Amino acid sequence: MGRAFEYRRAAKEKRWDKMSKLFPKLGKAITMAAKEGGSDPDMNSSLRTAIRNAKAQNMPKDNIDAAIKRATAKDAEAYSEINYEGKGPHGVLVFVECATDNPTRTVANVKSYFNKAGGGVVPNGSLEFMFNRKAVFEFTKTDNIDVDELELELIDAGLEEIEVNEDKVFVYGDYTSFGSLSAALEGLNIDVEKSTLQRIPTSPVEFTEEQLVDIEKMLDKIEDDDDIQQVFTNIA
Repeated sequence: MGRAFEYRRAAKEKRWDKMSKLFPKLGKAITMAAKEGGSDPDMNSSLRTAIRNAKAQNMPKDNIDAAIKRATAKDAEAYSEINYEGKGPHGVLVFVECATDNPTRTVANVKSYFNKAGGGVVPNGSLEFMFNRKAVFEFTKTDNIDVDELELELIDAGLEEIEVNEDKVFVYGDYTSFGSLSAALEGLNIDVEKSTLQRIPTSPVEFTEEQLVDIEKMLDKIEDDDDIQQVFTNIA
């Protein structure tokens, strides 16, 4: 399985060191999870996941609590989850996941980012076959974790692959196995640090450093938008 998303993740985290941009996105994910499944993390696995991911980025507890409270407020905003697909500079393929309270604004902005970079939005579904949607879990490898035994424990929960990179362990499964893998890891008392749904390209493409500069300029614009939650590309 390709790991093209690792490049994007590293670049994204480098840009997202500006907490003014990162925390609102994490807060929005928490609010949406709480609004959909309730404000008790013990009873809402989606909320537990959102909180876990926020803590992994050092989001303060006060911010997390405020995001949960926003879900139960009388004037709580209703967010829609919308995806857009497009082609950017040098033919890069881009999948954009949004959470917005104003789809008209969001689609206009997304189209603008692509058009100004010499690309364009394509009809939804055009790039679905170019990406595999995977559940990805990340945690630190401790002395009491035997990776071979863990692999056997997780097979019935939908495990497809385990990867060890230095002191980090990455668990991969089909996106439909997110819930079962999450529950299995919790049952094994594994302290998961991040858990996400990733879109991994089926045919990653190599770009030159010069081409990547152009591509990153467009991706910077897209990811800086408050309505954008995640961005995936076919960069190798």
